[in-house]
Amino acid sequence: MDILDDDFSDFYDEEPKTLSPQKAPWHVLVVDDDEDIHHSTQIALKTFEFEERKIQITSAFSAQQALEILTENNHFALVFIDVVMESDDAGLELVKTIRDVLNNKTSRLILRTGQPGFAPEDEVIRNYDINDYRNKTELTASKLKNSCYTALRSYRDLCDLERNKNGLAQVIAATNKFQEASSHHEFSSNLFAHVRGVAQVDDSDIYCCIVHNTGLGNDTQFKILAVTNTDKLQELDYQQLPENVKDAYQQAMDSQQSIRNDESFVGYFKTKSGTQNLMYVSSPKPLSIVEHNLLEHFSNSVAVSYENMSLRLTVQESQKEISYILGEAVEKRSQETGSHVRRVAHYCYILSQKLGLPALFSNHLKAAAPLHDIGKIAIPDLILNKPGKLTPEEWEVMKTHATHGAEILNKSNNQVLKVGAIVAGQHHEKWDGTGYPNGLKGEEIHIAGRITALADVFDALSHERCYKQAWPEQKVLAFITEQKGKHFDPHLVELLFENIELFREVKARFPD
Repeated sequence: MDILDDDFSDFYDEEPKTLSPQKAPWHVLVVDDDEDIHHSTQIALKTFEFEERKIQITSAFSAQQALEILTENNHFALVFIDVVMESDDAGLELVKTIRDVLNNKTSRLILRTGQPGFAPEDEVIRNYDINDYRNKTELTASKLKNSCYTALRSYRDLCDLERNKNGLAQVIAATNKFQEASSHHEFSSNLFAHVRGVAQVDDSDIYCCIVHNTGLGNDTQFKILAVTNTDKLQELDYQQLPENVKDAYQQAMDSQQSIRNDESFVGYFKTKSGTQNLMYVSSPKPLSIVEHNLLEHFSNSVAVSYENMSLRLTVQESQKEISYILGEAVEKRSQETGSHVRRVAHYCYILSQKLGLPALFSNHLKAAAPLHDIGKIAIPDLILNKPGKLTPEEWEVMKTHATHGAEILNKSNNQVLKVGAIVAGQHHEKWDGTGYPNGLKGEEIHIAGRITALADVFDALSHERCYKQAWPEQKVLAFITEQKGKHFDPHLVELLFENIELFREVKARFPD
């Protein structure tokens, strides 16, 4: 029976409403082997609107055709399915395939039948994951419209929940990445990688600018943390930002709250230290309530994470400076230049990075490397500063500096000092097992010890000491080549030669 009846006239004569061009239609799939059903459904829903969005209907005349359409496109909000088509249960099997094979739990499925005897209502609703079951003889145009309202409202809410879930996952992932960031540039890169996911817009569509105001009271001291499509933040002045962005920031600071508009968002967050953080995001498509809420969470996460990162970097910089000071004090006591420890630290960092070790470990190693000879504070001056060759007895005393260094630094739970203990204790171990203090061999030697051993010898040979003149680079590299697989890890030697220009830059930057 055709769904057109007296109720149809109630909206057949309605004039279409003017819609905003940004409002995409709801996609509806009609699956039925009766062409009249498709025609009457099209007419009945011609003027239907929900939340200022019309309906766009796609037709399938068999369960197989519907499956092909649904396999290719998963954007259908609502699917009307006839029960009896190419077989008596074709519609029921299609429902199972949609839910179990295509794993589509979001599209709303409404079964329609003109032969209810083939599929009793209570049995179908109990056994199949559908959202409504209608007899065609009872489905008037008015009831069809009401079914669409109910189904689309449910679909909208499910999509909002899914966007919330995905957006919060992006916020959590971004927060974790922020915590791992070892520089402001890395922080900014992570930010852009996730803000697009939170706002759910294409790379080319979003404009984002984040600033950090460290001023107090009426004093504004803006630092730009990130701007779309630029990696030269240090060269970008706040006054160079678009006027509408600066006006939006000022409005947020005056009101001390976030500003939400259809196509833009300004997140405002004030930290406990009094600094203000502002995130501006604009998109050519309207931002939904869900997206506004997610951006609010994201901007708060950015603010807190940035402050934590800044504090962490300050602590790391302090640790590094303390390591340099202690290392330089030891070098000065042994009448050697303090630049040695800085060069060794940078050599270690280069090798660690080129080896592909984690960034956090590389930074720990860089901070710990200056402490490699800290144990020399326990060595008497007469031995430490002897200009000539040491006697066998004196050499045994000198070798104890590795053990002393490890013991001194092992007492701390600080991660940098723990790496320092490894470096101090193992930087005189050799790849072939002939080193000291423990005669470790190959990979028994911690990678931090192997890296520091090579960096230390390269620098010691390249510069003057109380007991020797500086070697020319060619002689240094020849010696290291000869000791490849004996004193040094062969792979690290290869990395040094591949990156010799970086080593030369460090030598030039930190001369004696």
